[in-house]
Amino acid sequence: MRAPIGDFDTATPAPDCLDELTAPVADAVRHWSGAVPAEQIIYVETDPQWADTAVFVEHYGRDLLERSANCVVVAAKRGGETTLAACLALSTTKVDVNGVVRRRLGARKASFASMDTATGETGMEYGGITPIGLPRDWLLLVDSAVVDLPYVLVGSGRRRGKLLVPGKAFAELPGAVVLEGLGV
Repeated sequence: MRAPIGDFDTATPAPDCLDELTAPVADAVRHWSGAVPAEQIIYVETDPQWADTAVFVEHYGRDLLERSANCVVVAAKRGGETTLAACLALSTTKVDVNGVVRRRLGARKASFASMDTATGETGMEYGGITPIGLPRDWLLLVDSAVVDLPYVLVGSGRRRGKLLVPGKAFAELPGAVVLEGLGV
């Protein structure tokens, strides 16, 4: 099959290659429900040495930069309590952690979670964290610009491989809240 965006050697509907995904991502695809069929989530095999966005687009196509999104884990603190959440914004932007995120989570302080926390709590590899398969009790803050794209390139849960997902599917994920201006 040909990928809907980018220039990849292999593209496979995610339900047909669950073994390529981390356990939480495979489980989310296996139990997918929503207006977008799971078969429209496409797994593309990629080389982990090119997993970081800047290097990735140089290798797989500069046009992907405007169609890629990064998923980051944030830790919000208030009164001795820490709340973890995820944010999804276009790769050409930075997540407004100290403004939009902090206010939305009602925190006094918000910052990116440590690598150990992000990977330990998600069950995904650092550099491959994806919004599909996050813990169900987390908020997922999604920039509205991501939802507006026909297809978005995101992590697959591993550094090897990416997912191509219709943008509107992110609005239907558990805990998803679509926000204007999350990515600045």
